[in-house]
Amino acid sequence: MKKLTVLMLCVFSYFGTVAQQKKAVKNPKIVLITLDGFRWQELFSGADSLLISDKKYVEDTIGLKEKFWRNIAVERRIALMPFFWNEVAKMGQLHGNRNQGSNVNLTNTMWFSYPGYNEILTGAADDKHINSNDKLNNPNVTVLEKINKLSKYKGKVAAFGSWDVFPFIINELRSGIPVNAGFELAKEGKLSSREVFLNELQPKIPSPWEAVRFDAFTSNYALEYMKKEHPELVFISYGETDDFAHDGNYQAYLNSAHNSDGLIQELWKFTQEDSFYKDNTIFIISTDHGRGTLPLDHWRDHGSEIKGSDEVWLVVFGNGIETLGEVTNKEQLYSNQIAPTILQLLVPSSKDDLMKGKPIELLLKY
Repeated sequence: MKKLTVLMLCVFSYFGTVAQQKKAVKNPKIVLITLDGFRWQELFSGADSLLISDKKYVEDTIGLKEKFWRNIAVERRIALMPFFWNEVAKMGQLHGNRNQGSNVNLTNTMWFSYPGYNEILTGAADDKHINSNDKLNNPNVTVLEKINKLSKYKGKVAAFGSWDVFPFIINELRSGIPVNAGFELAKEGKLSSREVFLNELQPKIPSPWEAVRFDAFTSNYALEYMKKEHPELVFISYGETDDFAHDGNYQAYLNSAHNSDGLIQELWKFTQEDSFYKDNTIFIISTDHGRGTLPLDHWRDHGSEIKGSDEVWLVVFGNGIETLGEVTNKEQLYSNQIAPTILQLLVPSSKDDLMKGKPIELLLKY
């Protein structure tokens, strides 16, 4: 009788835990992250054998090889992105390894930043109006703005970017969404001591670029805001990988990707320790465009004239997401599916005809 009682208690405990888990992901918090211009080749295979040995692109080839080179691709990618491959692969999904038949592409034909971010955030390409990186307010409404207009989520959406064009991409003036981007300082609410420190430090550390700050500032501003304001939908865009690539600095490109992996791990760790986000948060990570591969120097560039610039990737993990690891079956996903997926996750009954992409069914299975 005692054994039966213990067995029944175990069964009820198990199903109770499952029920709690299902309940926890009905209204998830979402963190959308992008790594500007980070290629799928490095994500899935690690450091490029030709680039890492070329002194044209690498100042210290010996040191960089010690850090990131391994003879086997799966070991190289772990060295480069340890959080993604040691932890994310065990709790989420990694799409876009074209060598395994998993394809993720852009639908816009521009294949550079503003059109890529517009597609990710609005769920539709707009080659007619979004065809440059100029600081023009986006006429299209992003999923951030759509969610922020709902009474339930009003004031619970925020954006952070290293590139100073994001206030225009998100149309901060119209949307009312706080956007901390470029070299902006923290100004929302009562500043934490760390935000005060970041505000003092950022102007004292010159960036190599006129329009892009270092990603550590972007990530830490976002983290501090999440700690005090607890937004339910957060967009964070890292920019260094693209700019170091344009500079032809493969060493800095790899180091930046590795650092981004650590920054994302820090954000995830916070969400799993904070009572507001714990057991109820989904991370969606992608890139705005790809880069070239051949000839070799095309790794620095992208755009409609550079083959491979429309090839991107998608990583998703968090509470309620089915664990698939690296997807190795044949599939075709598109960047315009990200926004409608976010909309469905937050507002399951919502329908939006302006979003051309279809929600990704794999991510809606609760």
